[in-house]
Amino acid sequence: MTSPGRTEHLVLPGVLTAEQAELTVAGIAAIQRADGAIPWFTGGHLDPWDHVEAAMALDAAGEHGRAEAAYRWLADRQNTDGSWYASYSYAGDVPGADAAVAPGEPLDRTRETNFVAYVAVGIWHHYLSTGDDAFLERLWPTLYAAVEFVLALQLPGGQIAWKRDDDGGFPQEALLTGSSSIYQALRCALAVADYREEPQPDWELATGLLGHAVLHHPERFLDKGRFSMDWYYPVLGTALRGPAAKQRIEALWETFVVPGLGVRCVSDRPWVTGGESAELALALWAMGESDRAVEILADIQHLRTGDDGMYWTGYVFDDDAVWPEERTSWTAGALLLAVAALGGDEATTAVFGGERLPIGLAPDDAGCC
Repeated sequence: MTSPGRTEHLVLPGVLTAEQAELTVAGIAAIQRADGAIPWFTGGHLDPWDHVEAAMALDAAGEHGRAEAAYRWLADRQNTDGSWYASYSYAGDVPGADAAVAPGEPLDRTRETNFVAYVAVGIWHHYLSTGDDAFLERLWPTLYAAVEFVLALQLPGGQIAWKRDDDGGFPQEALLTGSSSIYQALRCALAVADYREEPQPDWELATGLLGHAVLHHPERFLDKGRFSMDWYYPVLGTALRGPAAKQRIEALWETFVVPGLGVRCVSDRPWVTGGESAELALALWAMGESDRAVEILADIQHLRTGDDGMYWTGYVFDDDAVWPEERTSWTAGALLLAVAALGGDEATTAVFGGERLPIGLAPDDAGCC
């Protein structure tokens, strides 16, 4: 089990005790496979974004070897165009399972840009957690190829198309949540490039254009306003700060936040989810509203299971029912990262606070309108 000294910043009154934090970290570690993969749960599938989120939580808990194994998994399975597929099977890891797809093989061959980009956040977070220059050197080609894949899908307005199709084409459509996440990833990628003293002017321009689109042009994105992620992701993704961030969060607070239970996944369903709740808490922390962040995290402790320290994905409060009946690595990971930020973990505060991350070219300099 994780050393108590490694999780001291994961203790948060009303949310996690030291023993509970250790149990949650151990729960994520138990899901991780021998090849480094972190699927949603044992016998479930893996998607690259949530895999990175869980790896970041392991780093926040001091489990650096496990986190590095997760990034090695990505490096080993990166497609030649720099991408990863949307999901990979690990159903065959359950004893007796009759899996149609072998462990680690693709299930969904869609290549989603925000899934691909997020490795940059994880790599920079791991470096800040460990100071491991050799790791950064090994993973630079992986990061570089991923960013180049993503930026090839940037549309004229700065937003990033959400996927590339099998035939090489891509829809002229972007998602605000995905592009906000990509903005954070590009800033982390620029931080790596700066540290390596390898300037990437094209990345700087692309980052400025994307940030401008997220902040000032909601019409350039598909309308997904019923999803809470579209509400808070411009803040979580480091694009929106200050009074504008507070105004955005306040405007839809009563739409999405269910007092005592957490955050709705979608506005028109009586369903709160642990992942969205923990991410909102991270966004609130980034805005300087730590008290409200703690309240949200305390509210979702009804999702915590007693035996393994994990968290149910969601709860349908009209039916008083857990749904789906899954205890996901990424739900636990999101909560640990929120607690780590509140506890002052340097790597976590750096990648989600954003104050020290490069911003690329400012919108005016980028020639964006």
